[in-house]
Amino acid sequence: MKAVRSISKWSYYLALLPLTLAVCAWQGWAWWSWAQSPPTLAPASSTTAGNDVQIQIPSGTAAQQIGNDLEAAGLIRSSHAWKLWTYWLRFQDREGGFQAGTYKLSPTEPLQSIAQKIWSGEVMQLSFTIPEGWSLQQMATYFESLGYFKAQDFLTAASQIPKDKYPWLPDGIPHLEGYLYPDTYQLPSDRVSPQQVIELMLNRFEQVALPLYQQGQQQTQLNFAQWVTLASIVEKEAVIPAERSRIAGVFAARLRQGMRLETDPTVEYGLNIRQTADQPLTYAQVRVPSPYNTYLNPGLPPTPIASPGVASLKAALNPENTDYLFFVARYDGTHVFSKTVEAHEAAKVAIRKQRQAQQQASP
Repeated sequence: MKAVRSISKWSYYLALLPLTLAVCAWQGWAWWSWAQSPPTLAPASSTTAGNDVQIQIPSGTAAQQIGNDLEAAGLIRSSHAWKLWTYWLRFQDREGGFQAGTYKLSPTEPLQSIAQKIWSGEVMQLSFTIPEGWSLQQMATYFESLGYFKAQDFLTAASQIPKDKYPWLPDGIPHLEGYLYPDTYQLPSDRVSPQQVIELMLNRFEQVALPLYQQGQQQTQLNFAQWVTLASIVEKEAVIPAERSRIAGVFAARLRQGMRLETDPTVEYGLNIRQTADQPLTYAQVRVPSPYNTYLNPGLPPTPIASPGVASLKAALNPENTDYLFFVARYDGTHVFSKTVEAHEAAKVAIRKQRQAQQQASP
């Protein structure tokens, strides 16, 4: 009788075993689903909650410590789940490993996504934009304002000419003015240095600007350095895109005839000042000797005065064939072009009177 009861008891347990295993499996799967899901749900109208977290992973940090840090930062639900996921990555025999760096992560993304980013080294990217026509000094001030590095450190780095890596750079230039291409850039947040920024911009110049000259140098008498220098002056003078080629044509005509360029931006660059409509250059300033003063010196200045964009580079390579030798700026960005000095002087007087009338009419 006892043997029969014992058999019945084990039969009962064996009958419950599949159900018990199923419940355990379900609970395990439920925990795993919970553990690797995002700690924070994204709003229905967005894919992120707008509360990204920056987290730094120092070099040599153990995989489990990364999980602990992520859990403490509220980016994952469970460091134990992170450990299991780490084992899974290694079980797959995937090359590489978790990468050090600064990451911008969201608590609305699942553990798998976060692990993949750190495994692949998708570190946080910084973005900066250099407008066309900016000088090295303006760039330096800008980078310092972003907190990247000190302005002087950038200027010092820009005075070192990496001819070994960029043999196309002209010989004898004192700095990289004109050759740092204006554009929007991204770079890893852990590699922000003057040298890194300069390399990015030189690479872009090499990709965008250098081929223009290589393809069109047969149609210009300017050498490479002269071309970039002229383009930088055109960049500073031209406001309306439609006038860019004509302005380049005026300068090209003056160079052919041996006339001084007499362009204000070169004086401003030499004196490190910037004129405005209300405070134009004075006669005394225009007479200050400087290698960049094209009112006093013939030909082009010794270096570019700014970073030209592709439109100005093209205009300097293909200037308009024109009889105009002079132009003067209106106060709306356009210019009055003249063929004679008399017409030029008359245009300056007319524009000056118009400016005075506008000032008197304004309250």
